[in-house]
Amino acid sequence: MILETSRLILRPWKETDAESLYECAKNPLVGPAAGWPVHTSVENSLQLIQKVLSADEIYAVTMKNEGKAIGCIGLLIGNKSNFKIDENEAEIGYWLGVPYWGQGLIPEATHELMRYAFDELLIPTIWCGYFDGNEKSKRVQEKCGFRFHHTEEKYWPLTDETKTIHITRINKKEWQNIDF
Repeated sequence: MILETSRLILRPWKETDAESLYECAKNPLVGPAAGWPVHTSVENSLQLIQKVLSADEIYAVTMKNEGKAIGCIGLLIGNKSNFKIDENEAEIGYWLGVPYWGQGLIPEATHELMRYAFDELLIPTIWCGYFDGNEKSKRVQEKCGFRFHHTEEKYWPLTDETKTIHITRINKKEWQNIDF
């Protein structure tokens, strides 16, 4: 599946994205805020494309005029989610390379992925979360209409630490009433 917005193409990850993934993911401002360790090499990034990012409903975020991967967005449906959700619900997750911050790209990608999830996959509720202190992710969720649901203390195996995560949600009816 390929999804498009006015500025972005959301497409499956390719092994040839390893170098651009590494360029974004080696920055310590990116991974730890999203719950994963800093990438250590192009080979490390390639392995993650092969083992994690090639899963269904996980997309490379690319600028239409560039084509290279600058971030990631995806849906974790049912038991693939990091949260306890119903089998027909989904969690949305995202991150973006630092040079592209502050341009509204992730809210734009999130709006499109929400449209796809609600209208084509018929997902009734989408969940999202942000770690304590990640104000950028919190703001994306607010812009996209997510509402606070609850907070959890959760062991996060990718970073081997317990984190405070604030969990938000939106259902299709709420989404339909948002004026984007």
